[in-house]
Amino acid sequence: MNNELLLILSIVVIYGSVLLMYRYFGVTGLFCWTAISTILANIEVLRVVDAFGIEQTLGNVLFASTFLVTDILSEREGADAAKKAVTMGIVTSVIFIIISQSWLLYDPSASDWAGESFKVIFTNTPRLIAASLIVYAICQRFDVWLYHRWWALTTKLCGDNNRFLWVRNNFSTLISQLLNTVLYNIAAFAGIYDTETLISICVGGYVIFIITSIADTPAIYLARKMKIKA
Repeated sequence: MNNELLLILSIVVIYGSVLLMYRYFGVTGLFCWTAISTILANIEVLRVVDAFGIEQTLGNVLFASTFLVTDILSEREGADAAKKAVTMGIVTSVIFIIISQSWLLYDPSASDWAGESFKVIFTNTPRLIAASLIVYAICQRFDVWLYHRWWALTTKLCGDNNRFLWVRNNFSTLISQLLNTVLYNIAAFAGIYDTETLISICVGGYVIFIITSIADTPAIYLARKMKIKA
């Protein structure tokens, strides 16, 4: 299976999972998704692949799903719930970095076969998560703020609180994701990759974010109409 098809399938599966979590577990499900996706995205971002003719890191779709989560919460539950999800993502990352670094302190037994792989993966994790924490806090809170600014503007212009969901969803996310892409990749990978590769990763990452932002539009419309069982 090629990388392009895998990325398309990941969008469907991940966004579908967000909707299922919301459908069956309500706000709690979205909070849980935030914690899961924040941890996994910070591990997955270590993989660099070529897809659609662009070199890019993985983790973009998972991270984009956290913006979908805050937009759903903003739309259905209000700004305070969205901000709480952001705070949960930050706290989850702090806990994860503390626990994952403690794994590296143990002396391996003679039969240990995973220790070196753990070192390769989690030695880089502190910088990535530190970068992610700072950028996540800035960009996600900015996204929540911008979402409600767009909402106020479209309501004022058309006099309808429900119209132009696609405007507040897409424009808040696209602007926030541009800020996120530049800040995160510089903080996480400057000095690790050369300038050309870093620019390629930024461009590739943002192209993916454009696609994922547009692709989440049907998801947020479905979420707004969804009856929650929780």
